[in-house]
Amino acid sequence: MLRGLRSFQAQKGWLLVVVLSLAAAACMPAATPAATRTPPPPTSATKAADLRVALNRLLQEHVVLAAAATGAALGKRDAEFKAAAAALDANSVDLSKAVGSVYGANAEKEFLHLWREHIDFVVEYTIGLATKDKAKQDKAIADLMAYLEEFGKFLNSANPNLPKDAVVNLVKEHVLTLKAVIDAQAAGDANKTYRSLREAAAHMQKIADALAEAIVKQFPDKFR
Repeated sequence: MLRGLRSFQAQKGWLLVVVLSLAAAACMPAATPAATRTPPPPTSATKAADLRVALNRLLQEHVVLAAAATGAALGKRDAEFKAAAAALDANSVDLSKAVGSVYGANAEKEFLHLWREHIDFVVEYTIGLATKDKAKQDKAIADLMAYLEEFGKFLNSANPNLPKDAVVNLVKEHVLTLKAVIDAQAAGDANKTYRSLREAAAHMQKIADALAEAIVKQFPDKFR
């Protein structure tokens, strides 16, 4: 009889273990198949995203500072013009360094020369407006249109993912939207000035995004 009691107690203990195991299993979440597991959330902290943001910031800053310089020049505010022009040139240097970080010192130097050149033509156009010199205005615009070809060739030679004609069209739109700002400034139309400035600044995103995409495509390993 004692042997039967021990056997019964052993069975009872085994049943208790089984019941507890089943209860624990019921409380545990079901395993998610590998194919349906939620992937980790995406992140914007990548070198490619940093490049795109940096180019957008610098190119939009270029438009804002250029408009500040031309507005001061047309308003004959000499000290303000000099300060804005200095800030604009510092922005040009930062842009050239961004280019140099990818393509090297020679490309940095050439880009800076070309970028400053188009700013010089914009200044000449502004002086033509201020002095009502139509010939000077026309020459500045003609020089800017010729410049587009040279700048397009430069970027295409550095990156074949940037077709020359596409670059020309993008930078031409930059020139024309900035011209609209300067014309409104010269006319004393504040509302049109700031509407045009918003359009000109927004357009720079098209240039920045195209540059960033082409560079990342050219050097994918560098921007992972």
